[in-house]
Amino acid sequence: MKKMITGSAFLFGDNIDTDQIYPGRYLELVKPDEVAAHCLEGADPSFVKKMTSGDVVVAGRNFGCGSSREHAVITLAHAGVGVLIAESFARIFYRNAINLGLPLLVCPRITGRVKEGDIVEVDLHGGLVKNHTTSEEIQGEKLSDYMLEILQSGGIKPLFKKLTADM
Repeated sequence: MKKMITGSAFLFGDNIDTDQIYPGRYLELVKPDEVAAHCLEGADPSFVKKMTSGDVVVAGRNFGCGSSREHAVITLAHAGVGVLIAESFARIFYRNAINLGLPLLVCPRITGRVKEGDIVEVDLHGGLVKNHTTSEEIQGEKLSDYMLEILQSGGIKPLFKKLTADM
């Protein structure tokens, strides 16, 4: 995981649920490229065509609400989303993202301070979002050292394997 993540911003509103992130009708797909092709299709059918790997999803409150299935996080990761920033996340989605190694940041004052296409840089260690387009800095909630360790390991399973390798 990079210390700083920089990309173009794609904006989404409040209550983007897991069916909007990855519609349930595609649950039978298992190949990463097939899964990624449907990322955020329920909220913006053209998202995957517009974004490039490393870009940033910025959303309002309660991002990832709905089903607890991990497919929503998996599709975001395989589509190449660099980091998620939201006013708040649904609790299970938040833990799924951390556990699967997808960086995210809670930033309660992000709405209205980033526009579609702005270039933003995220410092996960400091919880800071820099909007390079407007030169504004927005302080988010810092991740704990343990959460950063999980993300740096690529997820909870790789971390567990690393920690138990010598046992």
